[in-house]
Amino acid sequence: MKEFMLLFRQPPFDHNTTPQDWQALAKKWKDWVEGLTSKGSFVSNGQRLAMEGKVLKPGGVITDGPFVEAREILGSFIIVKAENLDEATTLAHGCPAIDTGGSVEIRPIFGQ
Repeated sequence: MKEFMLLFRQPPFDHNTTPQDWQALAKKWKDWVEGLTSKGSFVSNGQRLAMEGKVLKPGGVITDGPFVEAREILGSFIIVKAENLDEATTLAHGCPAIDTGGSVEIRPIFGQ
């Protein structure tokens, strides 16, 4: 089995989201990750990333970021194991990021 990183990108959140909506979304995430765990595919959980950050570019240029020109936010990531990229992509189906207009980037861990 190889390891793959699933990177969750989402549009900025609506600040008018109700606490009930946040709870429902949290439950979707919990259920989805538990499903991966029950299949034996879940390896590790990345931490949720803060909205602010900096980007270091060639020449020592530092910009506010991390998403100055992007309309999506890299929210978090997890590591899963799968036989190949196609299987890892299948595991990404059902990710709650998709339900909120986001996307999941599936990347092999280099050297695996």
